[in-house]
Amino acid sequence: MGRLFGTDGIRGVANEYPMTSEMALKIGRAVTHVFKRDSAKTQIVIGKDTRISGDMLEHALVSGICSMGGDALLAGFLPTPGVSYITRSMGFDAGVMISASHNPFPDNGIKIFQGDGLKLSDEMELEIEELILEDDTLALSDERQTLGRARPVTDAPSRYSAFLEDVASKDKSLEGFNIVLDCANGATFHAAPAAFKELGASVNTLFADPDGSNINLNCGSEHPESLSEEVLRSKADVGFAFDGDGDRVTAVDETGGVLTGGQILVICAKVMKEEGRLANNRVISTVMSNIGLGLALRKLGIDLVTTQVGDRYVLREMLARGASIGGEDSGHMLFLDHHNAGDGIITAIKLVSAMKKTGKPLSELARLMKVFPQRLINVEVKDKRPIEGVPEVVAVVERVERILGDGGRVLVRYSGTQPLCRVMVEGPTHEETEGHCREIAEIIRKQLT
Repeated sequence: MGRLFGTDGIRGVANEYPMTSEMALKIGRAVTHVFKRDSAKTQIVIGKDTRISGDMLEHALVSGICSMGGDALLAGFLPTPGVSYITRSMGFDAGVMISASHNPFPDNGIKIFQGDGLKLSDEMELEIEELILEDDTLALSDERQTLGRARPVTDAPSRYSAFLEDVASKDKSLEGFNIVLDCANGATFHAAPAAFKELGASVNTLFADPDGSNINLNCGSEHPESLSEEVLRSKADVGFAFDGDGDRVTAVDETGGVLTGGQILVICAKVMKEEGRLANNRVISTVMSNIGLGLALRKLGIDLVTTQVGDRYVLREMLARGASIGGEDSGHMLFLDHHNAGDGIITAIKLVSAMKKTGKPLSELARLMKVFPQRLINVEVKDKRPIEGVPEVVAVVERVERILGDGGRVLVRYSGTQPLCRVMVEGPTHEETEGHCREIAEIIRKQLT
């Protein structure tokens, strides 16, 4: 049986292993066991996005938590960064978010936070995973009569909104800005519009009517087409599309152009440096970042440090190197001056604030970074053999890298959350990049499917 935890928690198709109610119960028990207090009742808060399968998994988690003598606190619909914030600010022992983020509706997942709001370390994930898979080693509550209770945290959404307002207040009013928000029919459907309205912006909201099955459906951060059209139609200053759980965002400028996460990092880092708030003159990103990110930051006199893919690895490096800003090209950004979790709403606030402070439209700010042509192809695979152990794949990658030289790069990696091999190629032209990427993807398809 393979590992349960991927790049970002445990994820899969709802009602299929490992996203079953039986597994959720075991996860609830294991998490309670690991975070159990000696003298006080363990308290674990649970939030969820708007998928209909969230109810099933939530109730199973509650059962597991209570069976181990813990209390389950139900925060309801809340973005992932909201669960992180509530866990930390209300002093809970752990937090659980039920979401598959940007994945399609049939999927769901479980993310776990420590009491400080940080995601689990690799070691803690392994400990919980072993407890889940070796379920006989998990005793029930030491005293059979010592069971936990479940109760709602009715003020969790308002507490998170107040936190966002506090972050926003440091950037003062955004009155006069016309903003379009695509909430992906997901967890930000209330918090995002409320935050920007509180800032005084004129807000036009799309896809904020979740029905349990329309999350991320032709909308949100993975599908910004409708957002671009509405920004142009309404002559808005900027548009933002969040993913299903609100930890990432895609930005659209006033011309309908879609920005990369790298461009957002460059814009915000430049403003932070000018204001003396760029800690250690450093930005942290991942190996998936476009070549243009490093070139743009170097031109601004800012250092770039790269990590493996995953926001928790970005955060780990930020903490180790004393950085205040980091993120992924996907639009998952961290601003440690405000929050220790990636938060799409905070990222959006910071980007509009940069527009206000510079007095420049977003399309002009985006030109701070040249985006090199990039092509990403996801290949469905049956097994995830080490890439270096597949000679045919190694050979084609090495050949393409020799052709590209310093004018591009190749990155081949498995998805941590789906049965996919991701092939990413950057090069000097769209045609050359496309051709090389398809060539590598075809070899992978022949060897691994």
